[in-house]
Amino acid sequence: MVVRSLLILTCSFGALSTVTAETSNKVIRAGTNEVVLPEPIPDRIEPVNRALWKLNQFVLRSVIQPTSKGYRAVVPDDARRGIRNVGRNLFYPRNAVNNLLQQNWTGARDETYRFLLNTTAGVGGLFDVASDYGIPTAEADLGQSFRNWGWRPQIYLMLPITGPNNERDVTGGLVDRFLHPLTYVNAPYSYASLGIIYNNLTDTVDGYVRATKSDYDPYNVLRYAFSISREHGREPLPEPQSHDIPSLETLQSVLFRVRDVEFPESGDTRAIISPASQRELPFTYWIQKQEAPLVFIAPGFGAHRLSGGTLALAELLFKRGFSVVAVSNPFNHEFMQFGASTDLPGYTPVDTADFLSGLTQIDHYIDKEHPNRITSRALVGVSMGGFHTLYLAGAQATNESAVKFDRYLAIDPPVRLNHAITRLDEQFAAVFNWPSEERTARIETTFHKVAELVPRVATLTPNSPIPLDANESRFLVGLAFKLSLRDVIFLSQSRTNMGVLREDLNPWRRDPVYHEILQFSFQDYLDKFVIPYYQARGTDLTRENVFAQAVDLRLHENVFRNNRNIRVIANANDILLHESDAQWLKSTFRNRAMLFERGGHLGNLSDSLVQQQIIHALSDLIPPL
Repeated sequence: MVVRSLLILTCSFGALSTVTAETSNKVIRAGTNEVVLPEPIPDRIEPVNRALWKLNQFVLRSVIQPTSKGYRAVVPDDARRGIRNVGRNLFYPRNAVNNLLQQNWTGARDETYRFLLNTTAGVGGLFDVASDYGIPTAEADLGQSFRNWGWRPQIYLMLPITGPNNERDVTGGLVDRFLHPLTYVNAPYSYASLGIIYNNLTDTVDGYVRATKSDYDPYNVLRYAFSISREHGREPLPEPQSHDIPSLETLQSVLFRVRDVEFPESGDTRAIISPASQRELPFTYWIQKQEAPLVFIAPGFGAHRLSGGTLALAELLFKRGFSVVAVSNPFNHEFMQFGASTDLPGYTPVDTADFLSGLTQIDHYIDKEHPNRITSRALVGVSMGGFHTLYLAGAQATNESAVKFDRYLAIDPPVRLNHAITRLDEQFAAVFNWPSEERTARIETTFHKVAELVPRVATLTPNSPIPLDANESRFLVGLAFKLSLRDVIFLSQSRTNMGVLREDLNPWRRDPVYHEILQFSFQDYLDKFVIPYYQARGTDLTRENVFAQAVDLRLHENVFRNNRNIRVIANANDILLHESDAQWLKSTFRNRAMLFERGGHLGNLSDSLVQQQIIHALSDLIPPL
């Protein structure tokens, strides 16, 4: 799932900033409670900005990304790093002057130390010797100085090539140019700054393009991530007075990330014609050179096949000898548009049938392209994907032509969807635990903490302190899921408008309708969208036996007990599970279930013990040498 709580800390932190800006001082209500969200940088020319965003995306995907592959092949890592270091060293005058203007004497001193050390011992800045000595960076620009002096930007700008900005920072950037040494040299040396920018982009463009593909509205994510990061100052943040361990551990799901940066691009992306939609459904796969089991990954709620957690799981499995296929979740925009037979997800029998038909076609494709390479097949589902995996294993209503799995593995699956969505709504409602007069300021402080954490994501470990109190961490988790739900509602209603939303579904000006959608809870989604949608098509989900079969895995208990090919990995303190659900998993699957005491929801996937259990659950599928 965005950028979605450290973006849920990186997919959730960028997206998390969204709520700040989405509502432009408007109100989100829950019952009699309400909260006024902090003011963002206003997007007064959103249609123009979105058009420029599309232009930037075209340049990145059509020019920068293809050429960067060749550039990286020719220019070694060390050389590219050296160019980055030189580029940063040249910003010393800007950093030093603006630290002084902001009265950050320590920052100005540190930048001076860094410049002197890197320029001399670092051979003109090629080597970052200062970091080796523990001297911190203190980047500063005139836009930040203007902010400290009280200038609040009024116009969000998407600039060609350079991306997000505002009128304050554009003004500051023009003045800062006079502090850059390359401003005063003649061609061709004056173009060196463009070369440095290109060099820096080549190492990040692949990840950036994947992020924009995996999120339904990356423009929205980038806009709000930029807004919160640029308005975040250096003021000290309050220490948390209490902690909520399950939600804090859930946020640590961001720690489960790809280790080999080249791995995502090593896969092949193809598309099959989905029998459910008759449209081309993309998938990404990695095939072993020798015979191997094939693992299909079913990601979590709203997750894309290229989302960080999906890729990390694919890498883990591939490095251990499995061939891997990744397909987007039925609640993700890609599957909704290209793989589903309906306009909106939410009724499990239909969602899983569509998903299974897509997997079957993918299996046929791989068999044809790589004959005699697949020894067995497994379906590994994560979170909501885990629920779908167990539902498919429990229902056993597949036709003879559908792909057959030799193993089902569900990781942190909810057991009862009704309880799970109630818990998600409760997580978001933690914001109402703050006094009404303090809520806006408390949310702003929460986002400032997010901005502090984002630069340190790569260095965080499960033992790293996360300075969020109980209400903050719960709110961020709830918000991350709520933003995914927002995308589901917007896309589904853009395809078939059921008349529930009052605001116009204008793809070029989305703020008003986004704000309206944020008023809906998960329960509202079922009551106001899913149930009426199916009612109009002849399926009455209000009948208890119909709906119960679709939302409660416990009804398939006998099948689960007797099917020895099912495995479950879960956490006792998962925010989506009731205590009785965790006990039910243990008693039903017995030695085929591994229940960890801690981890929240997906928060311990980076733990080596959990990863060992994932591999162990599939290891007997690997043929002997």
